Amino acid sequence: MRTSDILTRIRRAIEKSPRNGYVAELHVQAIKYAEELEGVTGREFCEALGIGPSFGTEFAKMRKIAPRLKAAGLDVDRL
Repeated sequence: MRTSDILTRIRRAIEKSPRNGYVAELHVQAIKYAEELEGVTGREFCEALGIGPSFGTEFAKMRKIAPRLKAAGLDVDRL
């Protein structure tokens, strides 16, 4: 899947999330697509989604934790 398609999916998921669940949904989506977004920087991620640059740090954290969660049995296809 193309990076632009993934970012569109993430944008839609975040837009559908409840107002108080925005950041949690951002985390879930970053974990879900961590492998596919390997070459995307936090800045590029935020710009593509139209969110504040401070979320770039959150994106980077979730991308780093994703392999550990998968090794522990997380099935990202179920997210």
